[in-house]
Amino acid sequence: MIDREIDITTPDGLMNTFITHPEEGGPHPVVIFYMDAPGKREELHDMARRLGSAGYYVILPNLYYRRDRDFRMGTGDEARKLMFEHMGSLNKPKILTDTAALLAFVDQDPAAKAGKAGVVGYCMSGPFVFWAGAQHPDRIAAVASFHGVHLCTEEADSPHRTVDRIQGEVYVGCAQTDVWAPSEMIAALDAHLRTTRLRYRIETYADTQHGFVFPLRQGMYQKAGAERHWERLHALLQRNLV
Repeated sequence: MIDREIDITTPDGLMNTFITHPEEGGPHPVVIFYMDAPGKREELHDMARRLGSAGYYVILPNLYYRRDRDFRMGTGDEARKLMFEHMGSLNKPKILTDTAALLAFVDQDPAAKAGKAGVVGYCMSGPFVFWAGAQHPDRIAAVASFHGVHLCTEEADSPHRTVDRIQGEVYVGCAQTDVWAPSEMIAALDAHLRTTRLRYRIETYADTQHGFVFPLRQGMYQKAGAERHWERLHALLQRNLV
């Protein structure tokens, strides 16, 4: 695997970004990996490498670059407060600005395959993959959200309001118990998606809670669910990108 840490220029500054892809057999289909609230870190780098080793060019940006280029989640109430402040600083315009910059970068990288791309997001970035898919319908062919939050709300920028513009296939993987993405929200999302022509699947993972895919998420990681998440993600990308 080839790993790189680079800065990608956006209208708001330099977005430090991790890229990984196989050494041979390129160019490789692009997958944008949007981070969860604790930020870009080695745990996510390892997940990106696992995905990339299957034959993908995976690009993982630090979405907090406007506030902190090297955020590391600490412990205690103050650390959680800072994390939520960082998370709250993100919005749809910023995510779409960053996504456009990522796509412009990969278009100039010979290691990245031109054409269809995929997006995957975890927790806070569940909405981001919907927004990206809707903003770039001709480009984003696979959209995956795992224990995503705020997917169907009363807000004007709620992701469910944009799905009519998504042309790619959508997969939503949910925890069985999730205070951040309660079953009522998932049911409302499903009810709305049924009224559209979107190709989608919503799946609830038994005996899991929010954050179950992350190996270092103590007390939340569930190996069976995490492995199924990889199976579903690989199948989605294989159907639509390869």
